[in-house]
Amino acid sequence: MAPNEHGASPAAAGEPEIPPAAEAGTGTAGQTGAAAAAAEASGTLLATFSDQLARAVELVSESVVRVEARRRQPASGVVWTAAEGSALVVMADHALERDEDITLGLPDGRTAAAAVVGRDPGTDLALLRAQAGGLKPIERGPAPKIGQLALVVARPGHAPAASIGVVSALGGPAQTWRGGRLEGVIWTDAALYPGFSGAPLVDAAGRMVGLVTSQFGRGAGLAVSLETVGRVVGTLVSHGRIKRGFLGIQSQRVELSEALRSRTGVAQESGLLIVGVERGGPAERGGVLIGDVLVALDGHTVQRTDDLLGLLGGERIGQPATLRVIRGGELREVQVIVGERE
Repeated sequence: MAPNEHGASPAAAGEPEIPPAAEAGTGTAGQTGAAAAAAEASGTLLATFSDQLARAVELVSESVVRVEARRRQPASGVVWTAAEGSALVVMADHALERDEDITLGLPDGRTAAAAVVGRDPGTDLALLRAQAGGLKPIERGPAPKIGQLALVVARPGHAPAASIGVVSALGGPAQTWRGGRLEGVIWTDAALYPGFSGAPLVDAAGRMVGLVTSQFGRGAGLAVSLETVGRVVGTLVSHGRIKRGFLGIQSQRVELSEALRSRTGVAQESGLLIVGVERGGPAERGGVLIGDVLVALDGHTVQRTDDLLGLLGGERIGQPATLRVIRGGELREVQVIVGERE
């Protein structure tokens, strides 16, 4: 023991002597014990969480079927409703390459024939009726929130498959390039492997919040909202298809020069150049010409194809519409009767 400034050791001065080894060991042992307890608690939480996700996948897989309706990779489908001896299955329309000879692979290993009830390419949704009993409809959940956990549970083969991510973003309403309207879209970073289109996007409790599709995501994971799925399914059950209006034109977006905008009084920066007019169609009967630039329909600005598609809902079929076009540098109005897209 080293002496103090007065030449006496601490013990001699009446101060308690603490063994260095014991002093250091007490702190280290406490820290080590706390770290071990924290690690054990963390491991327990992760194990519990992992088990919960596995149970959710198992639960959801009881309502997911394999759809064999194209030449290559099968797709997935969701049991929407079920009755004695039959069930309605919703899937991605782009994965339905034929209307006959459709086979479903069921969760219990059976196979069943299915028939097309209706399809809507605009929202990439199709509805099948399965000739099988004992199927379990999927549980539907509340609208998702950004940042919440998301699972995709598919059946690309005989066994279920899953991927995990989060809800990255929410959007909508949106108009698709195929003319459909999506009340809501859900973006997720969960991987969409081959055969995952038509699978449900579910929350951690195994409740469906959307139906995934690779058709509109442009490489990213996108799911159609339950609101859209429910609306389309209801219409397909009643009518077998979604009615949409059409004009019978082919068009492409074109920029409007500042001089042209100044001369015509049009404020928008672009419109749709008419590059084709269908013979006998509504536009031809109304007097639309190739070379016209469509800038508005019934007072609603049209700058891109999505704008026009959004204005041609089923309620417009058979109704008059006023097209505002630029022709020969002048603004004109053309009257047409909206037709029905076949």
